[in-house]
Amino acid sequence: MSATVDTHHESTATAAAVLGALSFCHFLNDMMQSLLPAMYPMLKTGLQLDFGQIGLITLVYQITASLFQPLVGWYTDKRPLPYALSCGMGFTLVGLLLLSKSHSFGMLLWSASIVGIGSSIFHPESSRLARLASGGRHGFAQSVFQVGGNAGSAVGPLAAAFIVLPNGQASVAWFALAAMLGIILLAKVGGWYARHNVRQASRKPVAAPAVLHNRGQVTAALAILVALIFSKYFYLASFTSYFTFYLIHKFNVSVWTAQVHLFVFLAAVAIGTIVGGPVGDRIGRKYVIWISILGVLPFTLILPHVNLFWTGALSVPIGLILASAFSAILVYAQELVPGKVGMISGLFFGIAFGMGGLGAAVLGHLADVTSIEYVYSLCAYLPLIGVLAAFLPSMGKRA
Repeated sequence: MSATVDTHHESTATAAAVLGALSFCHFLNDMMQSLLPAMYPMLKTGLQLDFGQIGLITLVYQITASLFQPLVGWYTDKRPLPYALSCGMGFTLVGLLLLSKSHSFGMLLWSASIVGIGSSIFHPESSRLARLASGGRHGFAQSVFQVGGNAGSAVGPLAAAFIVLPNGQASVAWFALAAMLGIILLAKVGGWYARHNVRQASRKPVAAPAVLHNRGQVTAALAILVALIFSKYFYLASFTSYFTFYLIHKFNVSVWTAQVHLFVFLAAVAIGTIVGGPVGDRIGRKYVIWISILGVLPFTLILPHVNLFWTGALSVPIGLILASAFSAILVYAQELVPGKVGMISGLFFGIAFGMGGLGAAVLGHLADVTSIEYVYSLCAYLPLIGVLAAFLPSMGKRA
């Protein structure tokens, strides 16, 4: 009995270590990838780019980061690849090195696409491993995993402000050291994944998960979730790609000050992420999804009409509330389509990235033909789409 307890504690500790490593590597991955949008003011001035070209860079990155994710997830559902995560981080490393040497618009597009490929491999596989290491607390595990990425996205602009802006574009190459650390950690995680698969293969086959809803209900629910992802990531694109420009243009602040404001917003996003999963485990994911999308509406409607202080202050509840949605949406979708964790993870990460890229391109063009202030006035109404969450089917109580 004692040996069984010891083995259980060792297994639990190992799974917790794996989840922590995945979250930290997500931090590294998204920190490195967020350097690209954080560099936009520098690149816009240095290469004389317009808002439309800035949006196109984001679109190319997000398309490569999104199109391959469902394919990676679908393939690894059938044929697990324990060391795919290290390979994905290797693509990010190469993309960063190219970005540090990109002195033309075409080269920027090429380096952005390679960084995007790294992300397309990393996200579905690491989300699957987070679920394996969750001990049944799927929402909590996804939040821990997600908060690493959001923290990395928040630190990226600070890294750009304190390292890249003072030292120039070539200093991006220094972040290859972070990619190398990620490759080493993910190789160890891949070893755990390989051993886990061997243990699972030696056990009796487990019955297929019960299907809770019919095909029509599942299709309708997935369509609603996609609409909510559209709302969330189009609005987020207005911040991640254009918030610094909005602050500079409307309030005449410095690039450094604008980057700090962006960091505050992204830090709020990181904090909000860790809340959504555990709360969804406790009260139900449908309620978290509803509150996190529709609940942000009063703040988004006020934002375009306030001064600099209140713009910064309102960005905090917007980030906190809106960020709680994705973990709940992802686990809800995984429960809707049981047995397809990799494919669903890849699909929803891919849609999220794709919507972010499409949003950046559309909003960039809109800013060119109207104004950056008009973009924020229009995007303020996007959270209204959150009313669709009322039509999501209930998933019932989970153990």
